[in-house]
Amino acid sequence: MQNKVFFHLAIPINNIGLAKEFYAQGLGCQVGRVTAYAIIFNFYGNQLVAHITKEQLNRQQGIYPRHFGLVFENKNDWDNLIIKAKDRQLSFYQEPRLRFSGTEIEHWTFFLEDPFYNFLEFKFYTHQEAIFKPIKNAIIGDR
Repeated sequence: MQNKVFFHLAIPINNIGLAKEFYAQGLGCQVGRVTAYAIIFNFYGNQLVAHITKEQLNRQQGIYPRHFGLVFENKNDWDNLIIKAKDRQLSFYQEPRLRFSGTEIEHWTFFLEDPFYNFLEFKFYTHQEAIFKPIKNAIIGDR
């Protein structure tokens, strides 16, 4: 495939202003189209659409099954996002930590929580091939 492909993700929100504050001012996402019922963000080159819902938004009991985020190729970029998130007082659901230390799937991770209870995970893998490569007896998640 020669053309660039990127993902589109739609998430629930209940306040356009709070969404702008978290995603644009907090994470630095560029704002695209805005209406009374939705806002589009450039989420690091991907299309994130936040749709107003009248349904009550409730926090999950943990990060599973639903969360989304980014995998960084450069550890400095991951580190810089932590600094930005702390400087802008974004809500950390899980502080930065190293998971699966000493294994093929070793990676750094942290979770943010937006004002609408959406969990965002940001990762950096020590071994880049572990991002997609099948690994025998590998663990996925914390279960």
